[in-house]
Amino acid sequence: MRLTPTLLPLLSIASLLSASAYAQEQVVKIGHVAPLSGQVAHLGKDNENGGRMAIDALNAKPITIGGKKIKFILLGEDDAANPQQGTAAAQKLVDAKVHGVIGHLNSGTTIPASKIYNDAGIVQISPSATNPKYTQQGFKGAFRVVANDGQLGGALGRYAASTLKAKNVAIIDDRTAYGQGVADEFAKAAKAAGLNIVGRQYTNDKATDFNAILTAIKGKNPDLIFFGGMDAVGGPMLRQIKQLGMTPKFMGGDGICSEQLPSLAGDGMTDGQVICAEAGGVEDSQKKGLEEFRAAYKKKFGTDVKLYAPYVYDAVMVMAAAMQKADSVEPAKYLPELAKIRYQGVTGLIEFDERGDMKHGTLTLYTFKSGKRSQIAVTK
Repeated sequence: MRLTPTLLPLLSIASLLSASAYAQEQVVKIGHVAPLSGQVAHLGKDNENGGRMAIDALNAKPITIGGKKIKFILLGEDDAANPQQGTAAAQKLVDAKVHGVIGHLNSGTTIPASKIYNDAGIVQISPSATNPKYTQQGFKGAFRVVANDGQLGGALGRYAASTLKAKNVAIIDDRTAYGQGVADEFAKAAKAAGLNIVGRQYTNDKATDFNAILTAIKGKNPDLIFFGGMDAVGGPMLRQIKQLGMTPKFMGGDGICSEQLPSLAGDGMTDGQVICAEAGGVEDSQKKGLEEFRAAYKKKFGTDVKLYAPYVYDAVMVMAAAMQKADSVEPAKYLPELAKIRYQGVTGLIEFDERGDMKHGTLTLYTFKSGKRSQIAVTK
């Protein structure tokens, strides 16, 4: 087509308008770190999926901040639940100039990475790290959207005494920041409740043979074993407990409280034997929102939520909400809004105290029946 003199100015104006609209879009980079390889990769992928769901939901709105249409993207990194790899991933995100970070999954990677983010002035929200040390470092930009080990271990210790009527308790932990932390907090609560701790044993987060420590415990005849660690170790441990002819209750924190535990334990787990607590939980009036999230997750990814995906989703959403309130995506500007935010997420009400911990840290107690996780109660 031959362009007429009349059309030329119109095309120039259209080009300028198009260029102007394009210039008004801003890409906001949200970093996410979790173990995408190693024994707990199934939980890490679950976390990343939750983050991607949030990013898709935000971009579908759309959102304008500072007069610019925002396009959110998720920059995912794998820390393999390894502290050294975790700090390397953190530095990579700092170098990429992310506007905020959601992660890490494990306390053992979250804590060392948090110093790197703090030094760079980047806001970090962990969806699952529960060790109290994370928010006790004095970093203004460090938050979590789950209850900490003090709350979780305390609730389990009280439940073991008051409801399970346990008398003699053995404790095993995997020596990670998470496993040791939650086991220490359980031990404090158990002693305070009058339970007799008959033994304390240790393993690691990659172990598969527990015969030596379980044999040492067996002679002391505990009616409950508390394990501080993740499902990838807890499952095989349950199998070996059964092989040794032991029949104690088996208790742990959110690390073992996954839908994957029955398959990892095989025939080593009986109905009602395992009691675990997930750091978070919603009352009856809020269950609909969480169930809708779970259904949408399964539709999108073809699999059920494993554990932390809803918390990752909420962590991304609460960070974006703070950006909107501040009308800025710069961490220094939206941080004050995040610190005082009151946000109703799919996992419940999110409010932070002066340390960055949850003000209303709810916990959900679960057991397993017929290979399925079954809720016992929501508590604080």
